[in-house]
Amino acid sequence: MTDDVLPDDLALRTGRRERALAEMAANELDILVLGRQANVRYVTGAPQLWVAGTRPFAPICVVVRATGEIHLNSSWDEGMPEEIGHDHLYGLAWNPMTLIDVLKNIDGAADAKRVGTDALSPTFGQLLPMAFPNAELVDGEVAMRAARRTKTPEEIGALRGALHIAQDALAAAVAGLAPGTTEQALTGIMLEAMAAGGVSTSATQDGAWITPREHSWRVGPRDRRIAEGDLVAFAAGALAGGYVGEVGRTWPVGDVDGADALFARSNRLWDGLFEACRPGASASALFGAYEAVGESLPPMPVAHGLGLGFDPPVISPDLAQTSADERLDPGTVLAVTAYVWEAGVGAVFRRDAVLITEDGPQMLTDSPLPAQATAGIG
Repeated sequence: MTDDVLPDDLALRTGRRERALAEMAANELDILVLGRQANVRYVTGAPQLWVAGTRPFAPICVVVRATGEIHLNSSWDEGMPEEIGHDHLYGLAWNPMTLIDVLKNIDGAADAKRVGTDALSPTFGQLLPMAFPNAELVDGEVAMRAARRTKTPEEIGALRGALHIAQDALAAAVAGLAPGTTEQALTGIMLEAMAAGGVSTSATQDGAWITPREHSWRVGPRDRRIAEGDLVAFAAGALAGGYVGEVGRTWPVGDVDGADALFARSNRLWDGLFEACRPGASASALFGAYEAVGESLPPMPVAHGLGLGFDPPVISPDLAQTSADERLDPGTVLAVTAYVWEAGVGAVFRRDAVLITEDGPQMLTDSPLPAQATAGIG
């Protein structure tokens, strides 16, 4: 079960905060102004209400490097870590000048030389210099991305918890797979299992779908009935304690002609993808894993970072140069996707969480595979 009222564990939040402060020092940031929820939680360890969906930028959290002090936008003390005192909380305000007055009175604001912000709006682009009159305003998201991409041991533990819930939800949906049921019904089973695990927020939109036989990616209605001979893909994603866990599997319904060969192709591809997850390697090496076994690149990212909300990198053929420039750093956790398709048969979709360590890749997920996927393994 997760509890999004209590603050994150002390070791979890302090370990993250130390990384953020180190990156502030590396980027010569005297003050960091944060508005993105994942960044705010990263440095504070405090879950917040009223942050679902998108919202315009506002200075929700301020970190002062010299003292390590944190100032947070909150209307009450509940859920606040003990190290963030009541005098460091400031309330909601419709008038942005009220927030600027708060920032002006933070110790160190008047003398700060470099202030980073993780986002900006035209309004606050004009107003923030009033709060920090002697500072250069720079991109603070660079420091936050660098801090967040390398996970602390406590973060790996939190990710394992989210992945465990996602895997339980996937297992429940697979157990409900039968001819006559619908894609939406299977997704509902998955969401119900997540709720039973203490998570009410899914990290993926489509939980289950019949893989297409005529096109390489899904087309057509969104609530079809499962039939004998279908290959059904499951994508379970849980947002637990702020951390995202994802796992994906494909399961056959009865005997599927051509499925054995397709699962064998998926296994060869997965072996190459896993081997490509080496510390220091270019992220584009995962594209090479597809090329090495003669598979087309998938319509979704080959891999993306898992962590507290969205974490870099995103390894996608649509971002070829960005992926080539990315390096797989130790401590990065990736959701790696293997996707193979055959006309007239369908597709095998597999997604697993992989931790990049100094010694090589390490699997964080262990959801079962169907018999066709394990034939000849071991």
